[in-house]
Amino acid sequence: MNIENLRAFLEIAATGSFQMAAEKLHLTQSTVSARIKVLEDRLNRPLFIRKRDGARLTQAGQHLYRHALNVVRAWERARQEVSLPDSLTNVFSVGIQLNHWDQIAAPWLAWMDNSVPNVATRIIADYSEPLMRMLRDGLLDLALVYAPKQQANLCIEKFTNEEIILVATEPRDVKFGMVDGYVFVDWGDDFRAQHSEAFPDTSVPRLSVGLSSHGLSHILTHGGSGYFLISTVRQYLSDGRLFRVQDAPIFMRQTYLGYPESPLDPALQKTALTGLRQIAANTT
Repeated sequence: MNIENLRAFLEIAATGSFQMAAEKLHLTQSTVSARIKVLEDRLNRPLFIRKRDGARLTQAGQHLYRHALNVVRAWERARQEVSLPDSLTNVFSVGIQLNHWDQIAAPWLAWMDNSVPNVATRIIADYSEPLMRMLRDGLLDLALVYAPKQQANLCIEKFTNEEIILVATEPRDVKFGMVDGYVFVDWGDDFRAQHSEAFPDTSVPRLSVGLSSHGLSHILTHGGSGYFLISTVRQYLSDGRLFRVQDAPIFMRQTYLGYPESPLDPALQKTALTGLRQIAANTT
């Protein structure tokens, strides 16, 4: 059975739309429809009820869903393991939400090197939606995300809940409105909503960045202020290179871990999760 046909099936099931699935897979809608027709002809059952407002799984489609997930995940695991050198027995892939690379990647890699030296590790940094899609499709074994979408056969657990604080290169009190040197770091939808509520009269800043490391580097070099995870700026505060802005609102950033309920290697998953949980305990 063609793996790409199953990928199309899973994407339609996740989005509820042939058109949206085609966009996410970078295919034409006719190509996606053709792939589903191949599956339906092979199984001699309709897999979707097609309606004006989208598509939903038939009973036969619901039965296929779990098996399709397992097949795609098993194929991705096999594809990765076949390319391993003889000295390595397995590969474990983790996706990390952008802006948490520095806090998570290095200590987790060190943990894995010490705990399972014969396992290859792979880390991808991206946004929540593509990471969750890769997790669903078996391209990742575990993902750290901001906004998880609950999906069948996936576990979602809270990971960290950390303060995001306003810091500046010079001591000052909080100001409202346009502030010279302020760098807006985009911490996601929740942060943008909270920021707009706390600073309703603030116009679009001169500099907005998606990566906190870029924003931090900018203000350390050129001066200014911005919102950053407290764990990221703690050492700079101690060294006197940054200062907490007095009376500034504090925001919280919740992260989550997502991983399969039935992993192909439960012991390896447990090792990876143990390392991440210890890192979270040491970070917050």
